[in-house]
Amino acid sequence: MNGLMAVVQTALFVALSPLLMGFLKFCKCWLQNRRAPSFLQPYRDLLKLTYKQPVISQEASWLFCVAPYLIFTAMILAASVVPFIAVDQPTSAEADVIVLVGFFAFARFFLALAGLDIGTAFGGMGSSREMTISSLAEPAMLMAVFTLTMTASTTNLSGAIEHVLQEGLILRPSFVFALFALILVTMAETGRIPVDNPTTHLELTMIHEAMILEYSGRHLALIEWASALKLMLYGVLISNIFFPWGIAESFTLSALGYGLLAILGKLVFLCIFLALAETAVAKMRLFRVQEYLGFAYLLGVLGMLSHIILESTR
Repeated sequence: MNGLMAVVQTALFVALSPLLMGFLKFCKCWLQNRRAPSFLQPYRDLLKLTYKQPVISQEASWLFCVAPYLIFTAMILAASVVPFIAVDQPTSAEADVIVLVGFFAFARFFLALAGLDIGTAFGGMGSSREMTISSLAEPAMLMAVFTLTMTASTTNLSGAIEHVLQEGLILRPSFVFALFALILVTMAETGRIPVDNPTTHLELTMIHEAMILEYSGRHLALIEWASALKLMLYGVLISNIFFPWGIAESFTLSALGYGLLAILGKLVFLCIFLALAETAVAKMRLFRVQEYLGFAYLLGVLGMLSHIILESTR
């Protein structure tokens, strides 16, 4: 039963991530007074791309063709260790913060290499920007999550979530700082406004899109699906780490159903919040991103310090 639940949770991650992107686009269009596409439009786009044969440059090596599969596999492995609707599952032992960051770094590494492989100016520019941003975002993410794991005395995600559930609703200054730090990092890591704009192809603003301009067909479908999966992973992390109430602690049908409804409700709220933020805030200049992520790191440090000063002595 436990093994089946691990497979089901991972499959739900993969299946629902395009729907999350569709709902996010719907919210943004509604806020901007534009006609919104269907929630299912991302599925149609992925299906259309899957049936198209990829066009590959003569300058491409084997790495360019293999990278989309490696990136998508890394995101699936990351999904398998993040608690979605239940905490007690066979992959709980591997559900470590460091492991999760490692999967993200693995996918980013091959995406940057694929951008450099063709030798185009856009690919090299996007890869350079991506690695610069990731070098600033990863420390901020680790600092934010370590604040939580210091409270739970473990870096295991399932253990930390269970600790928060057992303690109940407690207002912790450290969690507030860590929550805002992780939200800022999420926008940077998933290529959202104000750090990047996933809908533009302008030279001065492209980061993620610049690395995948040469991809088409099923290769592009895998990369787009992996991007949607990464956004959902960060959304579930924020929801289940800082607001874990509703997640199933047993494998009964009622508990699992309630856990699924709870996480879907949290993701809907996060999508509305993200759509509001992207509509109200303009994209910042690239050279201001270091200040943005520096502020996220500062919030993480403040969260850790507030835990040490205010909470560790209790």
